[in-house]
Amino acid sequence: MEVYHVTEDTETFTCNAYLAVGDRTTLVDAGAMDGVVDEIRSHTDDLEAVVLTHQHGDHVERLESVVDAFDPDVYAYADHPTRTRELDDGDTVTIGDEEFDVVYTPGHADDHVSLVSETTLFSGDVVVHDDGAFDYGSFGRTDMAGQSRERLIQSIEDLLDRMPDGVEHMYAGHGDVFHGDVRDVVETALERAEKREPKYPDE
Repeated sequence: MEVYHVTEDTETFTCNAYLAVGDRTTLVDAGAMDGVVDEIRSHTDDLEAVVLTHQHGDHVERLESVVDAFDPDVYAYADHPTRTRELDDGDTVTIGDEEFDVVYTPGHADDHVSLVSETTLFSGDVVVHDDGAFDYGSFGRTDMAGQSRERLIQSIEDLLDRMPDGVEHMYAGHGDVFHGDVRDVVETALERAEKREPKYPDE
């Protein structure tokens, strides 16, 4: 399965959007980059699905443009005008060439899901490799209305319980792509979150 970071070259604030090319070519999150449709087209003419980790603006701003261009199925936990398939905890969804388990991981967002296969984790914003606050194991912010550090901690624990030991590719909503011992990165993020210290100075 080839995975392309299609918002990598943006100069505006966006999440990382990933195009997984394979048996079911799928975009994970749509991002907020103006040229994301053109970037997708540079890799494929047939986008079959979009899977949303959650619906914060930086993850869905260009969703309608992507849907207009490719008419894919849209998978999301919460309702959205373009959603064609509802995601729920414990579901499976094909991304590229692999079957992914849907793990409900709220805390950063009420509708947040993570997607994990035998080899790969799409973690959205619940856990990231690096984000400017921490390197090698950080976690989504929880200082805004409707967010909860306690619920985020539970979500990371749930993710660890359901993530196979052999996962070695991590595609997070922000920061760098990581290849290696993904479980160790997630465990590091959990340890930091459990300290209950502010992630940002004004939190």
